[in-house]
Amino acid sequence: MRDDADISALVAKSDDPKMAEDAAVLEIVRQLDQACREAGFFYVKGHGIPESLLKQVREVTRKFFHLPHEEKLKIKLSSATGYRGYQEVGDNITKGVPDMHEAIDCYKELKPGMYGDMGKPMEGPNLWPDNPQNFKSLMEQYVDLCTELSKKIMRGIALALGGSFDALEGNIAGDPFWVMRLIGYPVVTKENGHDKQEVDIGCGAHTDYGLLTLVNQDE
Repeated sequence: MRDDADISALVAKSDDPKMAEDAAVLEIVRQLDQACREAGFFYVKGHGIPESLLKQVREVTRKFFHLPHEEKLKIKLSSATGYRGYQEVGDNITKGVPDMHEAIDCYKELKPGMYGDMGKPMEGPNLWPDNPQNFKSLMEQYVDLCTELSKKIMRGIALALGGSFDALEGNIAGDPFWVMRLIGYPVVTKENGHDKQEVDIGCGAHTDYGLLTLVNQDE
C-alpha cells in the first residue's frame, strides 16, 4: 500500500458531476479506500494549497509561541471566549494527564442561535493575536483553502463508500463545522507531574472528532 496519494485529478474534477466516470479519479478513490481501511491516514500530494502558504502558517505560529508568556495570555482561552484562544502548556488534559503542548484553538464562528441551545457555549468570534501582524489574515486564508480541500477529499471518500460524490454533503456535512488547532511542542525539561518518563508526552493517545483531520506537519 502506498503511504501517499496524489489527489490532483480529484481536485481538478471535484466539481464535475461526471467525476465518477474519470479513470484517474477512480484510481485515487481506490487508493483512498485502501488507505482509510488499512491505515486510517495518508500523505496527500497535489492538494492545490501553495507550499509557500503552508510554510508561512508554520512560521507565524512558531513566532507566536516564542512571544513572552504575558503576550500570549492576551488571547487566553476560557468559557467566556467560547473556548477559543490560547492554551498554556498542560491546560489540555488527555485521559487525566496534562499534555505537554501549548495551542491556539479556533473554530467556525457561530452566530447567536445558529445551533440552538446546544451551540451557545461555542458562539462568538475567534481570538487572534496582534503579533504577528498578518496572523489573522493568513489563518483565515488557510482555513478557507483547507475547508475546500476537505470537501474535495470527502467527495473521493464518498465514492469509495459506494455513494454519489456528494453523498456526504447536504444534511450530513453540507455546512461543516471546522476546528483548527495550532500546536507548539516545547522541549521537555522535566517529567509531566509523574515519576515515569513515558508519560512526558506532547499529546496523549486520542481519537479526533469529526469526519476528517488535515495535518500541516512541521519538518
